[in-house]
Amino acid sequence: MYEEVSVLKGKTLTKIETDYEDELIFYTSDGEIYKMYHEQHSYESVSIEDINGDLKDLIGNPITMAEEVTQDDLNAPESGTWTFYKFATIKGFVTIRWYGESNGYYSESVDFIRIH
Repeated sequence: MYEEVSVLKGKTLTKIETDYEDELIFYTSDGEIYKMYHEQHSYESVSIEDINGDLKDLIGNPITMAEEVTQDDLNAPESGTWTFYKFATIKGFVTIRWYGESNGYYSESVDFIRIH
């Protein structure tokens, strides 16, 4: 089931798994699991470009900010989108920067789902 990343606001994360390229998996203290990724097709590329901050700062305290901001890449050869995920707890801030590019006909968005 697709979710807005804001669903994490107020929740306490117990663990975050990542491979720094394709996906992040968020585990909450109430037993929920969320996955941030992109379902790849052949004519686009979407991946994590950078994580600014320490993901460990998001563990063990309630999330006070969880938001998504997107921006078109006006310099992309065909089509490009920057997606920023901004998270905060009392320990610190983390921004996860994704970049998607395609020929303009395919999705450049990041998927965020709850895993049952």
